[in-house]
Amino acid sequence: MKIGLLTHSVNPRGGVVHTIELAHALQDAGHDVTVMAPATPGQQFFRPVRCATQLVPVSSTPTDMVAMVGSRIDAYVAHLTPLLEREPFDVLHCHDGIGGNALATLQERGLVDGFVRTVHHLDNFTQPQLMAWQHRSVHQARQVLCVSRVWQATLAGQGIAALEVPNGVDAARYSPVAQSTDAALAQRLGIRTEGLVLLCVGGVEERKNTVRVLQAFVQLRAQMPQLQLVIAGGASLLDHSGYAREFHALLQTSGASQDVLLTGPLADTDMPGLFRLADVVAMPSLSEGFGLVVLEALCSGVPVVASHIAPFTEYLQDQDARWADPLDATSIARAIQQALLGRDAQRIQASATRLAAQFSWQRSAGLHAEIYLKMRAITLCP
Repeated sequence: MKIGLLTHSVNPRGGVVHTIELAHALQDAGHDVTVMAPATPGQQFFRPVRCATQLVPVSSTPTDMVAMVGSRIDAYVAHLTPLLEREPFDVLHCHDGIGGNALATLQERGLVDGFVRTVHHLDNFTQPQLMAWQHRSVHQARQVLCVSRVWQATLAGQGIAALEVPNGVDAARYSPVAQSTDAALAQRLGIRTEGLVLLCVGGVEERKNTVRVLQAFVQLRAQMPQLQLVIAGGASLLDHSGYAREFHALLQTSGASQDVLLTGPLADTDMPGLFRLADVVAMPSLSEGFGLVVLEALCSGVPVVASHIAPFTEYLQDQDARWADPLDATSIARAIQQALLGRDAQRIQASATRLAAQFSWQRSAGLHAEIYLKMRAITLCP
């Protein structure tokens, strides 16, 4: 099949990682795959892509969220219209509301006969237009997919029969085997390898619960003065400035600023080493589509702390993670301490092996291909 996969940016976000990994697995299975994403002048995908790509030119000028999203939808429509005339696709599959709205517009114009939309998670936007676009991108899709049962149930409540197609993890890329470059990475970033490292991935965002992570870290410092908090990533199209101000205000008054490192977005090649430098990875999120970081950490040989909520409770067993109440900083601190003091390499390896076998990109691609073929068969029926 000729498959077009649309994502919302070239930055290292979960949905973009999912799109690229799915594209590689589909390409390896013999399909002709093109990955598309909006990109400002000079931007490229955050990691090499082993299939065809289309970068949709967009301006970096709009600062208003509605204007920015609207301009990216329009750019996608303008880019895809002549492309589809030259290169018809068997399947067009988007992973967010930007691509979904572009495909919905092209569907209304008769240029595509349906599209697939994966819902990783849904946001509660304050702007009505953003909520309307999110709704349209899901409800106009011919087939909706999601990566966990909790979102499948959420969509069922909206009258949408979504299919669950899980994520995967690259167990060869994320490994506990130390590399010669790990020490240089620690020195470059300012990670104190002589102490203990608490790692959070995803930047400072409300959904990632970063303020409560900082509150938990402050509590732990009294008993673990050698502990360092490292917060990596944060490339996002959404505006998290208000929450970031709350975080930095707490950081300034906490007395812990010298022990907190915010790396910002990192090169993709740094991520496996970053996980290996951690002594624990915490993901006490308030909401997640799946939580791929948890699998990446376990495959790297690192214990994890996760929120005791779905989707984590869907695929993690009690031996895989230390559970935390995401609304209680003390609970998060307790889980982090338990993970640090009770680290068991053999148990972590057993969890990683089981989960990597259950969640592979090859299996995910196979399930996607089956869905695509069924859709294609329905479309071709007289």
